Amino acid sequence: MKERLSWLKAQGRYIVDETGKKIFLRGVNLGGWLMMEGYILHGRNFPAQQFKRQFARVNGKKQLENFKYQYRKNFITEQDIQRIKGLGANCLRVPFNYRLIQKDQAWHYLDNLISWCRKAGIWCILDLHAAPGAQNCDWHSDSDGRALFWREQKNQKLFLNLWRRIARRYQNESTIAGYDVINEPVPEQARVLPKLYAQVIQEIRKVDNRHIIFLEAHNYGQELKVLGPPAKNEKNIVYSIHVYQPINFTFNFQPQLRYPGIIDGRVWDKRQFFNYLKAYQALAEKWQLPIYVGEFGINYRSPKYYGELRFLNELLQAFKKFGFHWTYWTYKAVAGGAYPDGLYQYLPNSPWIKREGPLIGWENYYQLWKTHQAQIISSWRSDKFSENKHLTKLLSKYF
Repeated sequence: MKERLSWLKAQGRYIVDETGKKIFLRGVNLGGWLMMEGYILHGRNFPAQQFKRQFARVNGKKQLENFKYQYRKNFITEQDIQRIKGLGANCLRVPFNYRLIQKDQAWHYLDNLISWCRKAGIWCILDLHAAPGAQNCDWHSDSDGRALFWREQKNQKLFLNLWRRIARRYQNESTIAGYDVINEPVPEQARVLPKLYAQVIQEIRKVDNRHIIFLEAHNYGQELKVLGPPAKNEKNIVYSIHVYQPINFTFNFQPQLRYPGIIDGRVWDKRQFFNYLKAYQALAEKWQLPIYVGEFGINYRSPKYYGELRFLNELLQAFKKFGFHWTYWTYKAVAGGAYPDGLYQYLPNSPWIKREGPLIGWENYYQLWKTHQAQIISSWRSDKFSENKHLTKLLSKYF
């Protein structure tokens, strides 16, 4: 067991440890665990808060609390962290819903995760995936279709207070590589994003001067120019992007697209990818800071017919060439026909999956919880998931 991991910091274009050695963060996301997402459980994508309200209507509030406890206890365990370390990864990104520590006061899930990472010798990045009021209009920010984070001052105050509390709690924890302060922000006016970042940096630095602060690009992590260079007094900053282009291919929204090939009216191949990512690299050089690809991934169809593995290999080659840090989306998911799925996949068509419908995935929990609780809980454990060895083998080459 490691007593502690080395502190990391941003230094020019690089992240270095306490000895000055360059460290390249490479790992996976723990998607769908502390911020539930419908498709990861092979369901419709609607906000987790809506799912929980309906679950409570059918089963009662006491069973909802039991459900949340069992899900969080079983979906990710210490053995999963050891397995990820065994693949060669040195970093985990941990998406969480602000409600986890705002209403549930469930700090122990983060505490336990950090302890597991310390034992395994692997850094983690805390990612606020769902901010108060929702920072974009999509389900993965637990949104009801509105991004009220930007419209209501109370939500921003809660956000700043939340990060001050997180930073105070973990200010001495070197297992945490840093804080990814808000996932995929989409403000109505882009200019408010740098202002928000200046505020949250200030709040964090009141209590924590050591951790890296990761700042995501505007418009779902894509538009980096909006941020501009960090202020001279803002040290230990890393800019973060998400790379899902071309999305109709990576998410399999349009079946039978092939890579390389013409996708959405444009030729996507190795040259196109290098040109696409070179624009980010140029900004990183200009502003002298590291780039972290917090999310990228594919919906996996076959080992050879549609080019997913070639796509990933060439993307990872580009990340390596440009010195980008990265975490793959995601570690585990129920196998489905759309959206990026897991390195480990749940394949059975159990009654609570029911791929034939009419209800699919997590909506089946409402009625089946009373009669199938033990089986559902068991199905969340990773020993019921199958390793996609084509993906793990490829990623392990670059970890």
